[in-house]
Amino acid sequence: MKLLSLMLFMLINTSLFACNSSKNKIVQQTNSKSDTMRLRIIVDDNIYTASLYDNSTSKDFVSLLPLSLTLTDYNNTEKISDLPKKLTTKDAPAGYKPSPGDITIYAPWGNLALFYKQFPYSEGLIVLGKLDGGIDVFNRQGSLDVRIESVQEAKNVKK
Repeated sequence: MKLLSLMLFMLINTSLFACNSSKNKIVQQTNSKSDTMRLRIIVDDNIYTASLYDNSTSKDFVSLLPLSLTLTDYNNTEKISDLPKKLTTKDAPAGYKPSPGDITIYAPWGNLALFYKQFPYSEGLIVLGKLDGGIDVFNRQGSLDVRIESVQEAKNVKK
């Protein structure tokens, strides 16, 4: 009986190890640098970086770059700005629950929204990516002039 229990214990641990190993591989593949698009967000003389997720809406957003926008405060939770055109919502989920640092669009209005505070799930909200840091700059009174560029564009700019 002890031998059977020991064998069962070893089988379960081996299976769990295999599951955890495959999970780690998936996470590493999903988060690899080749799978993300990088942004520079310039506010005043400061440069902040962000990673965009690999989805149709994010790719459509990148096609608009570089962009100079004025972000205005909305609901003491996010900074928003209209975009030159509505982005595709192909294969996008019905909504999203944003966290501080999330870069999103609100599909019904077609505007960009950068969240600096928690907010409940909202129908029509589609996540594009996440700020790497510097969220506090968006949590200040009034409007904010920003320039958003893809990192690839930034490398191609001659100084």
